[in-house]
Amino acid sequence: QVQLVESGGGLVQPGGSLRLSCSASGRTISNAAMGWFRQAPGQEREFVAGISWNGGSTYYADSVKGRFTISRDNAKSTVYLQMDSLKPEDTGVYYCSQVVGKIPYDSWGQGTQVTVSS
Repeated sequence: QVQLVESGGGLVQPGGSLRLSCSASGRTISNAAMGWFRQAPGQEREFVAGISWNGGSTYYADSVKGRFTISRDNAKSTVYLQMDSLKPEDTGVYYCSQVVGKIPYDSWGQGTQVTVSS
C-alpha cells in the first residue's frame, strides 16, 4: 500500500496562491495516474485535478480549470497542485490519491487544509 502525505495548505486571501505537495512512500507511484480531491465542510469529497503516470496528460474540474495546475516529479515521488486566483469556494481539505480517470483507489493521506478568506 502507498502512504501519501499532503502538505502546503494554509490561510490565504482571495486572489492569492498556494502550492500543495503530495509525497508518496511505501510503493512507487511512478506508474500510476494521480489526482487531487477536496472536501468542504458538510459536502462530499470532489475531484479537482488529475495527471497521467508520466505527466503527459492533465485534466481538471470545470470549477478550477485555468486557475489550478497539477504536475508531478516521479524521481521525488511527489505530485503538486499549484493553485492561483483562489476563491473562497476553494476552501476545504485537499487530498491526493491514485486514480483511474477521476475515480480514487487505494489509500488517502491525512489531507491539508486550505482556507481562502479575507
